[in-house]
Amino acid sequence: MDLKLIKPSQQYAEQVMRYKEEMLANNDSFDGCAGLEDVSSFDEWIDFENRLKRKYGKEYVPSTVFLGVRLEDEKMVGIIDFRHPLSPFLLQYGGNIGYSVLPSERRKGYAFQMLNLLLPICREYGEKRVLLTCDKSNEASRRTIIKNGGKLENEVADEAKLGKCGIIQRYWIEL
Repeated sequence: MDLKLIKPSQQYAEQVMRYKEEMLANNDSFDGCAGLEDVSSFDEWIDFENRLKRKYGKEYVPSTVFLGVRLEDEKMVGIIDFRHPLSPFLLQYGGNIGYSVLPSERRKGYAFQMLNLLLPICREYGEKRVLLTCDKSNEASRRTIIKNGGKLENEVADEAKLGKCGIIQRYWIEL
């Protein structure tokens, strides 16, 4: 493994905000970023519970956010978010886990590693299985999920307009 998962801290504040800038410049979606796109500072972002409770209201569920940090140079290359338990919305569209990787760091296996490192943590929280979803057109995410043991349950219409192609694939990973 080239990565470790760590909880966000002030040590990575500057890298988190640069992450946001690169994602915006690439016109990317902020999957698994715990609303990073909605904030203007690290301190605002890291107040996950209060901020996300206001944003999602009764649909809010607690989540645990991790940064994917490269061991070699301590560079943050991704963000992964474990949402537990599943709300009705997450059960249908979003899943337990969301993740993203910096555009400049893609195609290096980091999404696979982040998910692989997170699965034992999910088990520690008592989960027996986790749901991951992806846009049907997102080949990289689909391969990441399957490589980590994901089994396709079904496809649903993307009525929430989360993706690009209008179809969400729902995968379960047994823990």
